[in-house]
Amino acid sequence: MVLYWIFSYFVGNILTAWWIGKWKKTDLRHLRSGNLGARNAGAVLGKTAFILTFLGDALKGVLVLYIGHYLDFSILVISIAAFFVIIGHLYPVWLKGKGGKGIATFIGVSLALNPFLFGMLAIIFLFFLGLSRSATLSMIFAFSAYGVLCLVIPEYRELAPLSLAIAIILFRHRFDIVDSWNERWWSKSKETNN
Repeated sequence: MVLYWIFSYFVGNILTAWWIGKWKKTDLRHLRSGNLGARNAGAVLGKTAFILTFLGDALKGVLVLYIGHYLDFSILVISIAAFFVIIGHLYPVWLKGKGGKGIATFIGVSLALNPFLFGMLAIIFLFFLGLSRSATLSMIFAFSAYGVLCLVIPEYRELAPLSLAIAIILFRHRFDIVDSWNERWWSKSKETNN
């Protein structure tokens, strides 16, 4: 079981954006946001890089869950492995803890763990996207709601490790959140003054 969790962390260390950057002879750590995730890969290298990075990072989460189910581990053990694959993505040991921001990997594990709860996340995200027109702010609301549901609804309590993963993901996005909030507030302010 502990070996499974360690394995999950190191699977998380496989950063798709880094390998795509290598293929394109580009070090994404030194361009734009410097983040090794789908968004930065797409911004620097184009739509194909975005799609490949997103799928690669999501599928490594699915792989960890598949192995857990194959080994017949409990949902709680598999949820802890999901936490570790996300942590591995966020803080890869071989890159001195400078990885991606965890969105694609979280989407992969949450969809594979509980499609219904993932559907709720998607609905909340789209609802707030319609209100705020900000993907970053909508993500905060959707991820926060997912984390709360895992903690308060008894049948989802075994997914509680994902609540901690969400808290860490939001921490990693703290500067994006502040920028999005300021941008949204500034736009509203200008509309009001005009």
